[in-house]
Amino acid sequence: MTLLAHDRYCDEIARQMGQFRALVTSGADLSATVPTCPEWTLEQLARHMGGALRWAATLVRARAQEMLPREQVPLGGGPEAEGDAAALDAWLAETGEMIVGALREAGPEAKVWSWMGMATSGFWARRMTNEITVHRADAALTVGAPYDVAPDVAADALDEWLQIAEWVQRSGAREWADELRGPARSIHLHATDAAPDLNAEWLIELGENGLGWRRGHEKATVALRGPLASVLLAFYNRLPLDAPGLEVHGEREVLEFWRKHATFG
Repeated sequence: MTLLAHDRYCDEIARQMGQFRALVTSGADLSATVPTCPEWTLEQLARHMGGALRWAATLVRARAQEMLPREQVPLGGGPEAEGDAAALDAWLAETGEMIVGALREAGPEAKVWSWMGMATSGFWARRMTNEITVHRADAALTVGAPYDVAPDVAADALDEWLQIAEWVQRSGAREWADELRGPARSIHLHATDAAPDLNAEWLIELGENGLGWRRGHEKATVALRGPLASVLLAFYNRLPLDAPGLEVHGEREVLEFWRKHATFG
């Protein structure tokens, strides 16, 4: 596994923020329910995304050495009235400039608190790239728009999610991690459209000792095959396993078990 370059993460946040804004504020129904996050409307999704980016920008800019509660982060107010697409778009545009500017100025090695122990600004560049990668999919699914993502970004988002799940289990930070322990089972993810040099295949092993994973083509209890973007979204529980282009081979219930338990929700 190789991380993307810091400047690439910054470029990707800027690019995807523009795409996210277009999905949310170009005539979409801001009151529409987000099907993959049904507790949110499209506008609430946008405010959540903007708030997360502003929180990260504040941490990086301040070189924070301890957690700063989100309620203490100045969010610039945001649009005062709900349903104001123009004001929401302006707020999101300002948000994108804030986070990208803070990350570029800091560089990847600046010491900044993080909840996962990798206390650098580089952690936040990667985390916010993958945060918007997934939430942009939520917005696209809400408005019925097509979704694509750069292959190396999609692969990195899968790597990061597996690292997070591994860390959560090791640290005991979330109760769901204990549910992943049990009889030996394994999951193979196989992107069918990725270039060979991307090595877009993963083996996730679950057992009594916890979670382990690695890149590679290996037999497993269950395999999920399909286009890389679709594999990413299905693994993040954003697409159903029977979505067009996806194939499940083996014990489907193992994959469903992962999707149910490996979540921040």
